[in-house]
Amino acid sequence: MKFNITHRARNCRAKAGEITTLHGNICTPVFMPVGTQATVKAVSPEDLYEIGASIILGNTYHLYLRPGHKIVERLGGLHRFMNWGRSILTDSGGFQVYSLSKLRTVSEKGVVFQSHIDGSKHFIGPEEAMDIQSSLGADIIMAFDHVVPHPSDYEDVLKSVELTTSWADRSLNRKRGENQSLFGIVQGGMFKDLREMSAKQLVNLGFDGYALGGLSVGEDKETRERVIRETIPFLPEDKPVYLMGVGKPEDIVEAVFQGVDMFDCVMPTRNARNGSLFTQSGTINIKNAAYADDEKPIDEKCDCYTCTNYSRAYLRHLYMAKEILSYRLNTIHNLAYYCRLMTDLRNAILKGELVAFRSDFYEQRKFDCDGRS
Repeated sequence: MKFNITHRARNCRAKAGEITTLHGNICTPVFMPVGTQATVKAVSPEDLYEIGASIILGNTYHLYLRPGHKIVERLGGLHRFMNWGRSILTDSGGFQVYSLSKLRTVSEKGVVFQSHIDGSKHFIGPEEAMDIQSSLGADIIMAFDHVVPHPSDYEDVLKSVELTTSWADRSLNRKRGENQSLFGIVQGGMFKDLREMSAKQLVNLGFDGYALGGLSVGEDKETRERVIRETIPFLPEDKPVYLMGVGKPEDIVEAVFQGVDMFDCVMPTRNARNGSLFTQSGTINIKNAAYADDEKPIDEKCDCYTCTNYSRAYLRHLYMAKEILSYRLNTIHNLAYYCRLMTDLRNAILKGELVAFRSDFYEQRKFDCDGRS
């Protein structure tokens, strides 16, 4: 993986760049649609190509449990398995072990956990996480990390940082695919000194990129933004920074200002399936009766497949009738919105207009389309 910064903003840490992997170029800042189980829910790879997605995310924990990483490897790796010709990043599974496992036992070696599918017992440590991701064949893989809930006391978070650093070192020393780049994940909860400690320890080990983990776990917006702002100065300026699991459009805008390059979140796809659709003016809830005979597209400024071909009235009908097509059309639009947001942020950086873009972004979203402030 190569990361080339093409432009830096003058008045903040924002930057525009390009990541190059074996499967193509990724313009940053970038949003990665979440394809946890080797599919982005409700849409095809062809849909993702059309909306401009250059990289998607898969998950080690889920693919290890089902269908099994060795099956994926025998069938040619994740790209071939899911018919996706562009880049893939896989999360190490640390967050899923923390959040989905009913029972888990953490030790220096790794984590013994119970499958959320059938209750069977499994073990994943840093070496196993690397082996699984090597079999999957993703372009960018993540070091195994230890996540603690929020809130947690200082001593528990300190232990998490120590374990994450130890596991990161072991992840680095495990053999991986020749063309795979490895990111370390910064932990430290909401504590400034522990975030600094974690970042410095990981930078000392030396990774291809760095992720901010342990966020979007229940903390408030102000705390999350503070942690991002306080942590990024300790990360190398010439390596990509990835904010895991965040988030809302406004969260992305603020994080780009702080220097974040990569994002993922289930919000655009999950919201789409629940009828919540993003527009430049805010969000609309397509099930509202006001849209029953509305001939307009979701967003008149959007040129995605859904907005080009279908009315709000039709989309409301599909949603209320519980038609499967509702999921696909809504998801196409929401992902197109996110991809366009990233393009607009990048262009604003390149033109030196990021501050004006940010102001316009909030001005347009003063009220959402259903009249809520």
